[in-house]
Amino acid sequence: MPRADFNPSKATPVGQIALHSQFCPSYPEPIVQSYIWSGQRKTGQSEELIDEYYPVQYSNDGSPLAQLLFALKNEPLDLRILCAALRGMGAGVIEDWVNQEPTGAYSRRAWFFYEKFIGELDLPDAVAGNYVAALDPQKHYVAQPVNSRRQRVRDNLLGNANLCPMVRKTRKLAQFAQDDLAGEALKITQRYDPTILARAISYLYTRETRSSFAIEGETPNARREELFYQALREAPRFFPVQKSKLIQLQNRIVDPRYAEQDWRHEQNFVGEVTYSGEQVHFITARPGDVEGLMQGWIEMTQRLADDQALDPVVAAAASSFAFVFIHPFVDGNGRTHRFIIQALLSARKYGVEGMILPVSAAILRKRHEYDRVLELFSRPLMKFIDWEFLADTSISVRNETRDLYRFFDATAQAEFLYERLAESIRTDLQQEAHFLDLFDSALQAVHAVVDMPDRKAQALAKICLNNGGKLSSRKRAQFQEITDHELARIEARLSVVLEEKAL
Repeated sequence: MPRADFNPSKATPVGQIALHSQFCPSYPEPIVQSYIWSGQRKTGQSEELIDEYYPVQYSNDGSPLAQLLFALKNEPLDLRILCAALRGMGAGVIEDWVNQEPTGAYSRRAWFFYEKFIGELDLPDAVAGNYVAALDPQKHYVAQPVNSRRQRVRDNLLGNANLCPMVRKTRKLAQFAQDDLAGEALKITQRYDPTILARAISYLYTRETRSSFAIEGETPNARREELFYQALREAPRFFPVQKSKLIQLQNRIVDPRYAEQDWRHEQNFVGEVTYSGEQVHFITARPGDVEGLMQGWIEMTQRLADDQALDPVVAAAASSFAFVFIHPFVDGNGRTHRFIIQALLSARKYGVEGMILPVSAAILRKRHEYDRVLELFSRPLMKFIDWEFLADTSISVRNETRDLYRFFDATAQAEFLYERLAESIRTDLQQEAHFLDLFDSALQAVHAVVDMPDRKAQALAKICLNNGGKLSSRKRAQFQEITDHELARIEARLSVVLEEKAL
């Protein structure tokens, strides 16, 4: 849907878009942008931005504090902008507001955010006022709250002071949750014999392994493929998450020459070589920021794994995409990112116990959409990073960029992950389990007519199944020992199998 039509000269920025222009024009704009105009309440949306139009009764005096109050009341929060505005207004402004409204819900929330992310204020602990949620759960996905007694605020942030992505409530995410994909996967598996299901599960692990490497454009040798396969099998034991476990995982999935012993200590970037030179697509967090960001990631990921109330797919998206955006290793970040999806879904018991959903296979089929959802984070950042190539073709980042990675909106990434999970259930899981069930019945049909060697019977069954239950004349010569009468009986039985096993 296109963004709503309006005359820019008659619309006044309000809330976070107004705070952005005053305090942090060196950051990307908020995804949700609010305006005061002469019309009725209205929403306009493009692929990447949402415009919210408010009638004139929402107008304020234009002061920073009034814009902050509007944001806290009406908008899903962009922590980059919120923290930049709080820092720019200064401690005194927030202290005065709290002193004037010591029990006010919005003044105490501003106080909470200031002390959570910036520094301590010269205020006594709050002694009155009902506890209020830091984030509005009608606008955001939130974690199980932990009371912050100092401000009498319930800390329901997904993250912490070092790393805190946000996920907005959207119709698409609500619909996916209502669809109950995990229940759908369970119903699919309940249709099949346990032996068939065990074979399907084994195949799905293999498919996830190979697809994850294929996304990186790699064909691993047998040893590296087996190591990653085993890592996926052990994903349920990944928690409690620890730095040492992540390093061990990275060592298992990359060429041994590029195994790390710590977080990276060099500036990394993603790019490609072109005729005219190297083209840089994404610059990762500065090496000096990685330790703090990853400590925040570990704490956040453990909290999300333990939180039984938070949507598990949203939790997996927030954690896994935060990891790949930080890029804590020189190599292996993408595969580790996709492993984290599986580990967190397993920790939250999403789907069927002991089964993997081959998300990477679904991602591989929509690789351009995967690239797009990564670029929704990376592309806006590039214009705000001051960098240069060095003589050895490495790069140097010259400005402070920590908050660009510390805070981000993971809504699009959560929607994408839900889409890929839905396809992996409805396509990969369904098709593989159904094919194995169908193939076993077809093999029995072949053996019921001719007692053939297994490999020969398997070849005949597969060829016939791929041709609607018939052996094509072109491939008839491969089975010369079978009489026409026997073949007719086999094809008749296969016709019955295909009819009985039709989805």
